[in-house]
Amino acid sequence: MEMESSLQPNIPNGGWGWIVVAAVAFINMTNQSIPSVFGLLFGGQLLEMKQDTKTASLITNLHSLTLNLSGLFIGPAIKNYSPRIVATIGCLFTTSGLVFSAFSTQVWQFIFGYSFFCGVGQGLIAPSTFMAINSYFTTKRGRAVGVSLAGSGLGQMMIPHLVRICLDKFGFRVAVLALAGFAFHGLIGAAMFRPLVSPQKLKFNNRRDVKLLLDNDKSISEIKILKKNDSSEEDLKQDSKTKKLCNKVFNRLVEAMDLELLRDPVFWSIIIGMALVYTSTTNFTMLFPYFLQNSIGLTRSDTALCMSVVAGADICCRLLLPFITDKLQIPYRTIFLFGTIGLLISRAALAESTSLTTIIIMSAFTGMTKSSTVVNNNLTVSSYCRPEKLAGGLGLSMITKGVLVITVGQLFGWVRDHTGSYVTCLHSQNLVLAVVIAFWTPEILCRSLKKQRETLESGVETGEQDKLRQQNVC
Repeated sequence: MEMESSLQPNIPNGGWGWIVVAAVAFINMTNQSIPSVFGLLFGGQLLEMKQDTKTASLITNLHSLTLNLSGLFIGPAIKNYSPRIVATIGCLFTTSGLVFSAFSTQVWQFIFGYSFFCGVGQGLIAPSTFMAINSYFTTKRGRAVGVSLAGSGLGQMMIPHLVRICLDKFGFRVAVLALAGFAFHGLIGAAMFRPLVSPQKLKFNNRRDVKLLLDNDKSISEIKILKKNDSSEEDLKQDSKTKKLCNKVFNRLVEAMDLELLRDPVFWSIIIGMALVYTSTTNFTMLFPYFLQNSIGLTRSDTALCMSVVAGADICCRLLLPFITDKLQIPYRTIFLFGTIGLLISRAALAESTSLTTIIIMSAFTGMTKSSTVVNNNLTVSSYCRPEKLAGGLGLSMITKGVLVITVGQLFGWVRDHTGSYVTCLHSQNLVLAVVIAFWTPEILCRSLKKQRETLESGVETGEQDKLRQQNVC
């Protein structure tokens, strides 16, 4: 059963909310744009360590796995603490991970610093910043999210040049430390969050629920008494009490993580489809610098230029697209589907391009279509889930991404090393996008036609009722 979001009362659709949007944009620029330069930043260091593409893919996929598996506790964390606290912790984790990575000399150290610490940090940042914006906007939510995500695009346009300059003049360690200092400034943005409602009122009593489970003296004492009784009747009672306690624990877990959402097949379709697109995009971002330098033969400067073109086009569309779609009232999931189709076309053309001019044009088109999926990712979940289930829905979506990144995503690195071709690897990523398009298109069309038919029938019934009223009046 579809769970449409209902409008929350007393939401200003502006005011201090725009300050929060600017703060989120700043956090995204300093923290969430860092994964886009992994190949440029760590690629040379991994080659010096004689590591192949599969190792680089493993590090990025473990980073995405950690980032998204933080969804296991992100729902309860946001319910019990304010987005400001969660985002602050996320920025500190990201900074610490980069500092550790700067002094790393072995693969396991990169995994610990970048994959784990940065992954957890960015996993905490993404949903907490979205929830901060979501509490301030309803009708202008798409525009607010688009502006905030433009910060990531701005970072993706600036950081490649910052990394290139630091690598050329100071080396790998200074470049990573510079990014760590950049990420640390995200704390300024987190400090600007101001919840509409006191965090105490936003709590869903998860602490109380856990306390009831752990400190239920009555249940525990009854179980201890039953253990002392060897009769069969008492054993049956003990089993009954134990089952009730287990059921209570399970129900509390379901409530805390909103696991009842998993009963809905449409919700499954949404989170799996978005996770596959996310997996393909994450691996494309990691592989793109390798493809440009090793397959096409571009210099580091031209590679940074192409990455900036992708980011620049991404920024423009993140700012403009929400205004257009909000005006036309196009569903977020439909826009996400259009973006996926555009990504398939642009990346297929990019994989077969050889000239710098063509690559720059296709890079711009890739950035434009990418923005449709990035902006409408969390919005698709928020438009389907009820407000009280949104934190849990975002967490389940993140978990799904983590599972698919470490399974399907790792296959992309294997394809590259097995075939020795970056072009083949890019086409394998496009195959995943084609699967999402093939499954989503019929479903969205059927649901759209069904909604139109219901609207038409409702209009006919209303017209007949009006006629009857007029006849009765006469």
